Parts: sequence; C-alpha cells; structure tokens
Amino acid sequence: MSLIILLSLASGCQEESTETPNPEPTELPALKEGQDKLLVYQMLVRLFGNQETANETYGTLETNGVGKFNDVTDTALEELRKFGITHIWYTGVLEHATMTDRSADGIPADDADVVKGRAGSPYAIKDYYDVAPDLAEDVANRMAEWEALIKRTHDHGLKVIMDFVPNHVARQYASDAKPDGVRDLGEDDDPTQAWSIDNNFYYLPGTEFQVPDGHTPLGDSTANNEDQRFTESPAKVTGNNVFSNAPGVNDWFETVKLNYGVDYQDEEKSYFDPVPPTWVKMSDILLFWASKGVDGFRCDVAEMVPVEFWAYAIPRVKAEYPKMVFVAEVYNPTRYEEYVKTGKFDYLYDKVGVYDTLRELMSGEGSTRKIAHAMEQSKGIDAHMLRFLENHDEQRIASEPFSGDAWTGVPGMTVTALLGEGPVMLYFGQSVGEPGDGEEGFQKDDGRTTIFDYWGVPEHQKWMNGGKFDGGGLDANQKELHAFYKSLNYVLRFHEAAQEGSFYELPIEDEKVYAFLRYTDNNRLLVVANFARERKEYALTGEALSTLGLPQDAVYNLDELLFGGNGPEEMDGQAFKDGGTFPIAVDGMRAKVFTIEPQP
Repeated sequence: MSLIILLSLASGCQEESTETPNPEPTELPALKEGQDKLLVYQMLVRLFGNQETANETYGTLETNGVGKFNDVTDTALEELRKFGITHIWYTGVLEHATMTDRSADGIPADDADVVKGRAGSPYAIKDYYDVAPDLAEDVANRMAEWEALIKRTHDHGLKVIMDFVPNHVARQYASDAKPDGVRDLGEDDDPTQAWSIDNNFYYLPGTEFQVPDGHTPLGDSTANNEDQRFTESPAKVTGNNVFSNAPGVNDWFETVKLNYGVDYQDEEKSYFDPVPPTWVKMSDILLFWASKGVDGFRCDVAEMVPVEFWAYAIPRVKAEYPKMVFVAEVYNPTRYEEYVKTGKFDYLYDKVGVYDTLRELMSGEGSTRKIAHAMEQSKGIDAHMLRFLENHDEQRIASEPFSGDAWTGVPGMTVTALLGEGPVMLYFGQSVGEPGDGEEGFQKDDGRTTIFDYWGVPEHQKWMNGGKFDGGGLDANQKELHAFYKSLNYVLRFHEAAQEGSFYELPIEDEKVYAFLRYTDNNRLLVVANFARERKEYALTGEALSTLGLPQDAVYNLDELLFGGNGPEEMDGQAFKDGGTFPIAVDGMRAKVFTIEPQP
C-alpha cells in the first residue's frame, strides 16, 4: 500500500480541510517508453503570464497587458511538474495577424478589417516560420526567447507541444522569416485560376473581397482603423470553406483556405499524384519546428485537410524525429479510425463523444448510460483518444453557460481522466475554477477565455500570485479544488491501472451514478462518480471482486486516493458470500477513487 501515502486523504466537503495532507514525493515517476497516458497542460502564452488586472473591453496591449515567453519561469514550470503535468501545449506561438503596431521593430499592424480582436486570432497565421512578437521581451530576439523556453521546459522534465495550423492562414500572410530558398505560400500562384494543383490558395476570379459588417465590438470603426477599405482582388476562399467573396462575421473571414489538391467546386475531386506543392511546403514547416526541439504538434482542424496529406507528412517528420507526437483536432467519430490508421496520428480529440456526454451530465441532464455509447465510438483506438473538459474552444466549467460551479467538474474530470488509456488535457485556470467572465472584445461574454483579445485571467492570476506560482492568492475553496486536481493527476502518474489497466463498467441502475474498474494484475482501481446534486450511495458487490480475479472470502482495504474523500475504508469480504454488498456514499457532484487490496 506504499502508493497510498503519496496522496492527500481529506474530508469530503468544500470547506477547507482541517487535516494535514501527507507529504508529497520529491520526484514523480518518469513516463515509460511508449506510455500513452500523457497529461497535457494547455496554456495560451499571451494570457498565462499576464499580471495586468485592468481588463478593459477591447483594451490595447498597453492597457490590458500581455504574457511573455519569459513569464513561463523556472518556478512556473517546476510547479506544473509537481502538479503532475508531462507535456505543455504552448498555444499561440506562431506569428499571427494583430492590430498592435510594431513598426519600430519592422512589424506594422495588420489591417484591422481582417483581424479578430486587437490581439488577433492565434489561428490566423501571418508567418509560419516566425513566432509572435507580442510574446517576446526583446522583439528582435523573439526566436531565441522561444528556443530558451523550449530548453527551460525540457530542463524541468516536461515536453513541448506547439500548434500547427495547416488549413488556413491570415489574409495578409507573408513570411519575412522563411529560410533562404523557400518559396512563400501563394508566391507562384496564378490568381486567374479558381483552382490549380500548382496554387497554394483558392481564388474567386472577377470578385473583390468584402469585409463583413459587425465585427467591431465597440461599434467604433474609426478608432480601431476598421474602415472597410481592405482590398483583396481577386478574393480568396475563406478558411472554413466559404466559396464566396462576402463571408459572414461568424465565418473565419480573417483567414484564407489552403489548397491540398482537392477541387471543391468540381465534386471535390482530388489530385494527389504528383504530390501537391502545398504538401511539400507544409511538411517542410513541420520539420523546421521539429528542428527547434519541440516534442509534438497539436494540429488545428486536422480533418479539414485531406487525410492523405497526413499520411505523407507525419511519416516524413517521424523519419527524422521518431518520438514526435501528433494530436489531431477531429470532430467526426466516423473518421476517427481513418485518422489514426491512415493519417498516422498518435492522438485525436474526444470531443464529440465523451466530452459532450459528460458535459450534459455535469449540466444536470443526460444519463450515465450514454457513456458506454460514447466509448463505443472509439472502440479499438481508445489509447489514441485525448480527453478533456476545457480548452480554448470550450466554455469554462465554472461559467454560467456551462454549470456556474467549478466543483461540478469533479465527477466529469474523474471519469475523463480514468476512463481510458489515452492522454488527458487540462486548460490553464481550470483547476482553480476560472469562469471566463467578461466581454473581452471580439470574444463576447460567452463563458470562454478569449483567444482574440489582450486580457488578464483573474482566477488564474490568483494562482500565479505575482510570479510566485504558489496559489497564494486563492481562497480556501479554490485551494481545495486545486488539490483535487493534483490528487487526480497523481492517480494517473502513480497507478499503472490508470495508465494501462483493463476497463470494466459496473452495472448500476441509477442514471446519475457511474462506476467502473481499471485494473492490472498488480493494481486495482474502483471509480465511483456521482453526477446528481444530492448524495448517492453505490453498493459494491462481489461481482467487482470476481472481475478482478479476487476471492470473495477475504478482507480487503479500500483506500481512497482523491483529495476530498473520507479516508481509508475497510470492508469485510465475508459479507459477499451471501450476496451482501458494501455501501459507498458519494456526495452530490463528487467522485471517489479507491485502490482495492487484500488485507495482509
């Protein structure tokens, strides 16, 4: 039972615990070679280290502040390591279109007509071979600062994931940092052709691009230089496959679609032999960043790019960097297997499935019986499914549009983390109940943390605590929530059953309670999650012991692992002989995780 002492055993209420947590280990176990149970921490670098609290709607960098590469300090990285993280996804690193004028550094502002928010979307890439100047203390030295962060991350035993945005670029894309001899995207295009295998973009000959109305949050187009005078002739096709010169404000109007050899206007006929020029250019970009020492790529809207491209590019990268990790943002469950087996992706988002099912339960609706159906969608490739409850696209758990209470994430996150063999992801601020409040600018008050605007993230800033990253600004409730997440992370890191164990769903009639086993020969976990608002009781039967290959006529210890539990519980195995049960009570919107071990 030596692993049990590594985790806190505390009372099951939201009030601050009066118990002293057990000492934490100095060193976390290293990942095994080929281990799939990565624990990814997504941070939007622009927001992560920003300590400014002004938060004016549609505020400038000067008023609202901006985080830097250098704000991700050794202290921050060490705290994340001790939190249990294995990989950090640095979001928004690539240079993207922005309204901020850095003409003094040779980087003028982009046309405000085609920029979302003052800071700009990190997915409207302006130069694939450069990093965002906003993130550097010394703009001229920005690449070196990014490389230093990569090294700093590695020095703390963590790995680096960065975005690769393959489907679209900013309307004013132009690389001034590309290596010698590289031909820029669109440089050799024939814009008189709507489609050509040799073009990097799609065109709408004879038309001019029309800026959509209504994308200025304050309605003051003059002050923000949004004058409807941006020109693009002929118009290019918009990033979300809008073949019109007049995309709407809710389209990805600030971006243009890249051509991977599919003629969408001719029955989507594909031309992949010979290899399209865009394939070569984009795989070269992957190799460029791989050479900087990153360990993986999160590939934006990967399913909007032909799977054949990935089957070409990923092996090409892995031939030189065999341990490189590729994560695909894919939302169509019918194509999951294709992107793993044909596209060669290591991991895929499990959004349309487990996330959607758990969100419904956490919001007070739905049934736990739907979880099995959600799992069925990834049958055979479960180890490839990356699961999460928050990221930059989704609403914060604590936001009013979601649940309004960060603690409702406890049963959902417990199931998310322990359900399968694949990786788990957390979003910065999630563990302290960041609600995503406020109308930041282009990002409305929609329960999401903005990706378009300069902003300070208030609850995260309390954890950051002026650069100490010690949680000193958190209240007692937030500290306990953070401790829950940490204890769950430690279950993932210390228990082989959570990483590679077999799965067995335990039968239960209550549609708001979910119970399952994860087990190996050496490690056995029982998970009970209560999605009801009221306290529930789960009856553990001898069936669980039989599934684990354990006798029912012995005495077992059930030791609880999650912070927020009630400590060790001892059950008498003799009761199971006569069809008896062992009751386990779980408070509303809470979860318990036990090891099951025979008593010596």
